[in-house]
Amino acid sequence: MQRTSMHVSQIGEFGLIKALKKLVPVSQGVIKGIGDDAAVLPYNKSEYLLLTTDMLAEGVHFTRRMPPEGIGHKALACNISDIAAMGGRPTFAVVSIGVPGNLPVDFIKDVYRGMERTAKDFGVSIVGGDTIKSGKIVVNVALLGRVEKKNLVTRGGAKPGDWIFVTGPLGGSLKSGRHLKFVPRLGPARFLVERFTPHAMIDISDGLAGDLGHILEASRAGARLDYDCIPRHKGVSLAQALNDGEDFELLFTLGTRQAQALMDWQARQKSFYFYPVGTITADVKEKPDARSFTHF
Repeated sequence: MQRTSMHVSQIGEFGLIKALKKLVPVSQGVIKGIGDDAAVLPYNKSEYLLLTTDMLAEGVHFTRRMPPEGIGHKALACNISDIAAMGGRPTFAVVSIGVPGNLPVDFIKDVYRGMERTAKDFGVSIVGGDTIKSGKIVVNVALLGRVEKKNLVTRGGAKPGDWIFVTGPLGGSLKSGRHLKFVPRLGPARFLVERFTPHAMIDISDGLAGDLGHILEASRAGARLDYDCIPRHKGVSLAQALNDGEDFELLFTLGTRQAQALMDWQARQKSFYFYPVGTITADVKEKPDARSFTHF
């Protein structure tokens, strides 16, 4: 009997992740495996180890006409953003690249210069990697980090009544080129976990609606957005702010009292700015319509 199989394009990126997750055994020591911004692993009495990885491919995440330093920055910065979303600090990275044989060596050097500059800015040490020949440029970064056990934040803790916040304006990242120049929100994330208690957090790589959907699925909750309050970059439509992706702002939830305390703090300080955009509800069917980026 011949076995039939669905194509990847029929189930999409997140359907593929769910299918693969079922095949991957999780050892007893793993705190958090597939399904969050980073894996959470045992480390010591007071901290967890964080591990994340992102792969960037020519023609999907960048083109060869884009500044190579920006490509290098993005390759590392999107991983730093994942560590920030877990409440942690990045530490060590390994970088693997696939390059065509006719690619100028200076192009590759400039990619690494972009990564090294970002690594220095965020206290990351690049400690190794691998190189292979490939038809198109591929850059993969794996990044380690650490987080205090008391400060760990995952996608699965949102509670009904929580306020939903984002850390900055959204939309138009790819068209404007901001996806090669964004600043990972490590500072705001550390401020939040040290001064408040976020119930859930994620970085916005696939769009506000889509990434909020990941929090709602993990938390078994619903959400109601105040569309007039969603911050947008100049010239960006609401649909773009909801669905474009590649913004790498943080999306997080806080209980009502802490949310009000954060807004009181914000009225007095100008260090960071946080935008309330909605609330978490108990109705799991209450979700924004997501048309976020998918690879398939």
